[in-house]
Amino acid sequence: MALHKGLAKADERSRFVNPFYGEADPVSGMAEAPPKHRLPDGPTPPSTAYQLVHDELMLDGNSRLNLATFVTTWMEPQAGLLMAECRDKNMIDKDEYPRTAELERRCVAMLADLWNAPDPSAAVGCSTTGSSEACMLAGMAFKRRWSKRTTDPTARPNLVMGGNVQVCWEKFCNFWEVEARLVPMEGERFHLDPQAAADLCDENTIGVVGILGSTFDGSYEPIAELCAALDALQERTGLDVPVHVDGASGAMIAPFLDEDLVWDFRLARVASINTSGHKYGLVYPGVGWALWRDKDALPEELVFRVNYLGGDMPTFALNFSRPGAQVVAQYYTFLRLGRSGYQAVQRSTRAVTRELADRVEALGDFRLLTRGDQLPVFAFTTAPGVESYDVFDVSRRLREHGWLVPAYTFPPNREDLSVVRIVCRNGFSSDLSDLFIDDLTRLLPELRRQPHPQIRDKGAATGFHH
Repeated sequence: MALHKGLAKADERSRFVNPFYGEADPVSGMAEAPPKHRLPDGPTPPSTAYQLVHDELMLDGNSRLNLATFVTTWMEPQAGLLMAECRDKNMIDKDEYPRTAELERRCVAMLADLWNAPDPSAAVGCSTTGSSEACMLAGMAFKRRWSKRTTDPTARPNLVMGGNVQVCWEKFCNFWEVEARLVPMEGERFHLDPQAAADLCDENTIGVVGILGSTFDGSYEPIAELCAALDALQERTGLDVPVHVDGASGAMIAPFLDEDLVWDFRLARVASINTSGHKYGLVYPGVGWALWRDKDALPEELVFRVNYLGGDMPTFALNFSRPGAQVVAQYYTFLRLGRSGYQAVQRSTRAVTRELADRVEALGDFRLLTRGDQLPVFAFTTAPGVESYDVFDVSRRLREHGWLVPAYTFPPNREDLSVVRIVCRNGFSSDLSDLFIDDLTRLLPELRRQPHPQIRDKGAATGFHH
């Protein structure tokens, strides 16, 4: 209540806008701005409302210079036009918008084929608002399959994963009352160890999550080795533990650039895969995809058949109403690029990343942890002997030049390690890479002259986005 009163009091101050933005009061000759924290008393002219909102948004960072986010920040104008044409279509209403529903079905089939499902026509899947929702669905399927086979009503399910997993998996375990069993980082291993994961499994393990592209450093987890360790576990104990591949980023990189890497439905233990269409699927946010290798992997009781607006529709997404624009944009991008087009785009992005990583290393102040040869992502820390500044200083100073670059500490047991991470995406060109390295080079002399790193809470990341 006190906050509401304070905001209302602030609104009572005399606030005016540029006379060009709206009609001026005939007495004062000035245009009064609408309140910020309560509804205006009446309508605002559309041009005035637009300009007021537009002016505030100018203070946002430039998304193209955001090297923290994995999310797509550039698409072709034709994709934007299609999205505008479809933003009023509700994805859940498949009876009213059957062609939009058909495009979603085609995208699922294309991904099943891309990820080598044994029978792509038998794979099941759906679009989601992003990988977080897709991961929730995969976790729910794991838990339901476990609950159907367990005979102990007091047993508590657990999920095994690396300490580097995206926070959505921690949310899943919290929301659905599943014990999270985390394999910590050790030494120079920054992701899941297959044998350590298998050792954590027992009769109440609903599944193991492997990440194709860790958000902490861009490295792939060894999915084939993980499945082999679980195969050996089954031979010894009879425990049959399924694997979900969180391919939020890598599932749209590896099929085009790492074709010999076996990580997908070619491995019989992989029950489900997710990806973010709005990351390296090259679509504006937000769209994700969740796929299961066959109907047996997705329990039938999780599929709801809804009589909605005259049609009987199966649905197993968590969200209900959402726009069809992103799904249409995903189909457009699949159609527009094809396999060779995706390969060319992702190859170019990886090439820019690797070259930039080499140039950062050549500065001499930094030690690379990864080089962008898996995800188009690399992480680096300060080199031994650099004591006048740290990675948080680098992040802070780059922001002054418009670059949004995250600095953060790693999870247990490597909380001693702080890094800068660079995410390269389609649209981050060689020219932008040159500008970035020029800015980084220019600020280094000032950083080297500091007496010591600036004091800050190193536990708080700067702009770390998944």
